[in-house]
Amino acid sequence: MSRRIISRRGVVKQIYDYFLVLDFEATCLQNAKMMPCQEIIEFPVAKLNSSTLEVDSIFHEYVRPTERPELSTFCTELTGIIQEMVDKSDPLPVVLNSFERWIDSEGLRNDSFAFVTCGDWDLQVQLRNEAAYKNLALPSHFSSWINVKKSFCELTGTFPKGMKDILKHMNTELQGRHHSGIDDVRNIVEITRWLVREGHVLRKEDSKRTFGVTQTT
Repeated sequence: MSRRIISRRGVVKQIYDYFLVLDFEATCLQNAKMMPCQEIIEFPVAKLNSSTLEVDSIFHEYVRPTERPELSTFCTELTGIIQEMVDKSDPLPVVLNSFERWIDSEGLRNDSFAFVTCGDWDLQVQLRNEAAYKNLALPSHFSSWINVKKSFCELTGTFPKGMKDILKHMNTELQGRHHSGIDDVRNIVEITRWLVREGHVLRKEDSKRTFGVTQTT
């Protein structure tokens, strides 16, 4: 059972002022491992105000893969992302810099926000592995996040298989296309809102693993 922090107005107060709801999409193959690494091809983040539960701003860019530039048919069918969308986009280092500028422009400080994901794959596996392979340094705020699957389990006592399980429990239909990054972000926003309205205080967990990458110019 999570500890509830109640404001004077009776509204459940969260630890963080903002939730940055994130869901990457990456290159993939059907029934095969992507070598030398999977690469992020969609980078959507919604800035959710923890007090109003309104989305104040959205960062959304597609990303051009550089190791395996051509998307597989399976990847396009899964994500809805076509070759032209990534061909005209910037590679990951440029998009990461754009994201950091967006964070600055939104006035976000490390202690004022937490990333929110549906699972640990996005930040513990995908971004970390790709950054390590490409020798990219990552800001420290990528080292911790809130996994709504774990939050849901803390609230209900049941660990969900995935996003659809949580939405089913909420009696809410999936919005848009599953495995479209921006649509999945919208669904995670709805899950986050539901958790807050149910009285759950969302907390991030520090990752136990280090980045192991070096600074690039």
